[in-house]
Parts: sequence; structure tokens; C-alpha cells
Amino acid sequence: MKEFSFKINGQEYKTTVEEKENGKAEVTVNGKKYDVELPATAKKATAAAPKAHTAAPAAAKAAPQGGMQVKSPLPGSIIKVLVSVGQAVKKGDTLLTLESMKMENTVAAECDGTVKQVAVQPGQNVMQDDLLVVLE
Repeated sequence: MKEFSFKINGQEYKTTVEEKENGKAEVTVNGKKYDVELPATAKKATAAAPKAHTAAPAAAKAAPQGGMQVKSPLPGSIIKVLVSVGQAVKKGDTLLTLESMKMENTVAAECDGTVKQVAVQPGQNVMQDDLLVVLE
């Protein structure tokens, strides 16, 4: 079980995340329990060891006009941010490392682009779907 304490707009939240079977988890926020289903990308990330990026795929797509928002696939804590604003990235490049349920998960670029915004920093707790990085 992983415990998190954080504040959003001055409101304090205390949470726990307990991984269950078949990609499900029990998340408790300020005493209220939620049964959640993790997205397929999160299930894959917790089940497989991180892979080193060797080359961009031949058919890599560019970030859509207006930018692509990279969001957290699951609740956790940011361990490392590996990119900075203005940096060019290729599809599959690791943007950051997120710890969730005692597992380190890499968050990769889903397309080629340039980092427009980094919305998190190491040590910061995030919830599922929180904005991490914007690519343009």
C-alpha cells in the first residue's frame, strides 16, 4: 500500500493506493474508498520492466497543432523529470519517471515534438490524469 499527502488549492488530501488483481486498485481519499480500474498502459507499466529506448519508430507522428498533453496514467509521485522546455523529443523517448504502488514507471512521449511545458517536478505527488508535460 502506498500513502500520499498533498494539498490542492490549500485543501489537504490524504490518500492510500492498494493494488488489487487484474489491473484494479483500491484508492482511499480522506477516508472515502474508491475501487478503480487502471488503464491498460498502467497495467503494462506495472507488469513489465522499463525498456531502454533505442530508436524512434519509422512512422512516428508529430504532436498535434496546439500541443499534446501528456497526463499521468495513474496516481503516484514524480521521481525524475528527464526533459526541459525547448527540448526536442522523439516518440518513445522517456519524459519522466513516476513511482506508483512501489513500482517505477516511465512516461514516454507518444509522438515527436518539442517540450512546451513541464508541469511537474521531482517529489511532487500526482493523481491519475494530472498534466505532466505538453509537447508541441
